[in-house]
Amino acid sequence: MSELMPEKEQSNETKGELAFQVFCASIFLGMIGLVFCNAMMRYIFRTSFPPSEEWSRILFMYITFFGSIEGFYRGRHIAVDMFTGLLHGVTRKSVDIIAQLLALAALLVLAIGGVTLVQQTIDTSTVATGLNMAFVNGTLPLMAITVIIIRLRELLKTIRRPASSFFAKPKEL
Repeated sequence: MSELMPEKEQSNETKGELAFQVFCASIFLGMIGLVFCNAMMRYIFRTSFPPSEEWSRILFMYITFFGSIEGFYRGRHIAVDMFTGLLHGVTRKSVDIIAQLLALAALLVLAIGGVTLVQQTIDTSTVATGLNMAFVNGTLPLMAITVIIIRLRELLKTIRRPASSFFAKPKEL
């Protein structure tokens, strides 16, 4: 396994991290299985199973939000650093802090909106499965609050880090 993974990516994952990855993989495989079975039923029997379609949509939402948590935790989210890559020192640190504060503000709006959505749909059920919409929509504020905690930790690390350790990225040819 050491030949396949670069040194930087090899890490000793905690049991919690591994359990979360297994949880996300289970959701993803469940979604794929439901879609595949439903497609086969349509092809072979010319009918579909409506709860299967609904569950696959719900699991897609789950993997989107839980996958976002994993992406932010690992630092593998989409980031555009074309401008900040040119900066260094105090300027770079200041821009990084401002960017993190803006991201936290956006996540806070997302969390508040998610809680409002859950409150508005708490007495609603899905059509085919009868699942309470709070279990469906509740993943949005859960994701936002979790990512806020992750971003706050990153912000504190950035604030504590000396400005002299912020370097401009070398120009690529």
